[in-house]
Amino acid sequence: MKNNKALLGFLGGVAAGALLGVLYAPDKGSRTRKKIKRKGADYTEDARNKAADLLDTFTDKYESLKAEGKELIAQGKAKLGK
Repeated sequence: MKNNKALLGFLGGVAAGALLGVLYAPDKGSRTRKKIKRKGADYTEDARNKAADLLDTFTDKYESLKAEGKELIAQGKAKLGK
């Protein structure tokens, strides 16, 4: 979990830096707003992809633990003679 928090912190810092860079760039307001909108969409898509990957990881881990639990229960029943 610490790695995930560090990754989210890093991504947040990158996003803030990119936003500040766009805001201080010598461009027209309309162009700057379009750039911010585009970057926001990019970061949103990246965040969705990371969340989907994280969900897949949790799902895989859950299924693995569930299978191990069923196996342990079967072994316990076999030892008890049930």
